[in-house]
Amino acid sequence: MSELEPLSPNEGVQLYLTDRQAELAEQTLDSYRYKLTRFANWCASEGIENLNELSGRNLLQFKQYRAEDLNPVSLKAQLDTLRTFIRFCESIDAVSPDLHNKILSPSLGQGDRERDVLVDPEQSQAVLDHVSRFQYASLHHTILTLLWRTGARSGTIRALDVDDYDRGNQRIRAKHRDGTPLKNQEKGERLIALSPDTCQVLNDYIDFNREKETEEAGRRPLLTTKFGRVSKSTIRETCYRWTHPCQYNGGHCPHGRSTDSCKALCGPEKAPSVCPSSRSPHAWRRGAITHHLTNDVPVEVVSDRMNVSPDVLEAHYDRRSEEVKVEQRRAYLEGL
Repeated sequence: MSELEPLSPNEGVQLYLTDRQAELAEQTLDSYRYKLTRFANWCASEGIENLNELSGRNLLQFKQYRAEDLNPVSLKAQLDTLRTFIRFCESIDAVSPDLHNKILSPSLGQGDRERDVLVDPEQSQAVLDHVSRFQYASLHHTILTLLWRTGARSGTIRALDVDDYDRGNQRIRAKHRDGTPLKNQEKGERLIALSPDTCQVLNDYIDFNREKETEEAGRRPLLTTKFGRVSKSTIRETCYRWTHPCQYNGGHCPHGRSTDSCKALCGPEKAPSVCPSSRSPHAWRRGAITHHLTNDVPVEVVSDRMNVSPDVLEAHYDRRSEEVKVEQRRAYLEGL
């Protein structure tokens, strides 16, 4: 057996991410970075400075720690990523052999896989109505409007430049570029039609509220903060924050938590995602796709607009109930 070589958790995470960089999409790499940074931070809080010290008991403690804040689906994703990382650490003699086998992910039933992982039309309308009233044409309002009205990936709306917006023809162009890649690269490039209401929000955001930032390459990002192009974490946290029911229903928490002590809202380690009702950018996308399908938009149109194949759309995005589907089929067949 090889002798273990000292390696700190942060150094191990960086080595792993660098090793996977060439083979993973940027969005996937960011997801791994986020999850593994949580693990590295936990190690620091527990005084684990050397990965050589990691034991099966430590890994169980981390699992129990994360289970306090995550639903079974998210916990499984966290632990699956950690297992892959620990297997990598085994290959570079940083942890004990076969340590990854001691990470036991929760088993998911069908109910867990299909739990409320989308933003439904009622919730999206409540959120957008509230933000439109109190933060009209703000960065947050614009982000949420684009996500819901277009069903685009968060990486797609982040990649938009001001010049990609065609006011006259009421559309935006998704384009794959260095620094702001699309998930499907050139195959993800497309024109996306916008409604007049969506264009009005965009017009007012650009004219009155957009931070007038220009990148070194001369590009003018559409969505900006005073630091430049909006970050992926800002988009993610915007989605989490505004799906907290207390943010748009007058301060009432359906989970019985106090807004003065809720971990999603308060404290130095506040994490908007720990609210059971919070929804990620992907949940906004899934909800938008389901909403389009429920309103009889043909699968082929949704597939082209949202840049997702019909097979993937059906397997991972379409959350229409069987009752909705049968009534839609009935409407098509009436009179035959």
